[in-house]
Amino acid sequence: MIFAAVHTVEGKRNSKTGKMQYSGRDVSHYGFVIGPAGDTITVVNMNRVYCFSKPMDMSRHRKLVRDFRKVYPLSLVAKETMAGFEEELLALPTRKAQREFSRRTEKSLVSQYTPTLKRMTVSQGKILVRLIDRETEMTSYQIVKEFRGGFVAGFWQGIARLFGHDLKDEYDALERDRMIEQCILMYNAGLLPEY
Repeated sequence: MIFAAVHTVEGKRNSKTGKMQYSGRDVSHYGFVIGPAGDTITVVNMNRVYCFSKPMDMSRHRKLVRDFRKVYPLSLVAKETMAGFEEELLALPTRKAQREFSRRTEKSLVSQYTPTLKRMTVSQGKILVRLIDRETEMTSYQIVKEFRGGFVAGFWQGIARLFGHDLKDEYDALERDRMIEQCILMYNAGLLPEY
């Protein structure tokens, strides 16, 4: 069989991979194959499509997408806030100034996000904990321990366990959280459905 790529966008061929490049992206998504009998077969690379055998599975997926849409922007805000917070904290000269800055920032964040977080469901909270781990590369427990200390982190871990959460929960894109990872990819591509 012979494979030939059809390109609708002008670009240049990458000498190492042999693929067409346009603004640093691979654009060889479409092509055709000429079979042994001379037949031409169109080949199109597509994203994974999930099929559900039970209505309950479709319902769970819709709920996941709905919850994801609510908490993903918060995880991105957490990532930006953490980056800015660490830079400013390291710039302060004394430990006392760092503690004061930490307390002021915490009060500001609590007053700003408490109304939103109080309206979240348990499943939205679980997704948020995992997404924060994905975005910041630190579990929620590690974040609290780093900025507030081990005792406070242990206290909040105990409270979280009462409500079915685990602040030490890590993001697993390949196994448990693969549907969340798919939602992230679809969200970033603008393909996530509205439910």
